[in-house]
Amino acid sequence: MEPGQREEEEEEEEEDQQQLTLIQNLKATLHYTVGSMCQEAADAQGVRFTKPAIAAISEVTFQQCEHFAKDLEMFARHAKRSTVNMEDVKLLARRSGSLLNYITEKSEEISRVNQEQKDKKKKKAEGGNKKSSKQAVTEMDIDD
Repeated sequence: MEPGQREEEEEEEEEDQQQLTLIQNLKATLHYTVGSMCQEAADAQGVRFTKPAIAAISEVTFQQCEHFAKDLEMFARHAKRSTVNMEDVKLLARRSGSLLNYITEKSEEISRVNQEQKDKKKKKAEGGNKKSSKQAVTEMDIDD
């Protein structure tokens, strides 16, 4: 085996290890969150969740998220985009009326907040330009 080839294989192995570590961390975080949610539901409903049940819910949730990610990527690619947007998310949620309504409401809320921020920036920029032009007029008056 040549030295260059060995280095490439070591780099690939290191990348694979990093990817595995990231996935394990993500799964652990998801498992913790599912456990917390199950505990809240158990307290509210007076039921008990076994550890295997929590683990199963966590694994199914992780797998579903993987499917969602692939579907979102395909929706964007089909539209000849490299970025997933809100329309892709709505398309993903189309089979669940309540989820689609929730996502649509949040999307509109985000759009409204973004528009308000743009308007504030625009007003601020226009206000700054007015001050600049007044200062320029004052400076011109002084020079004359």
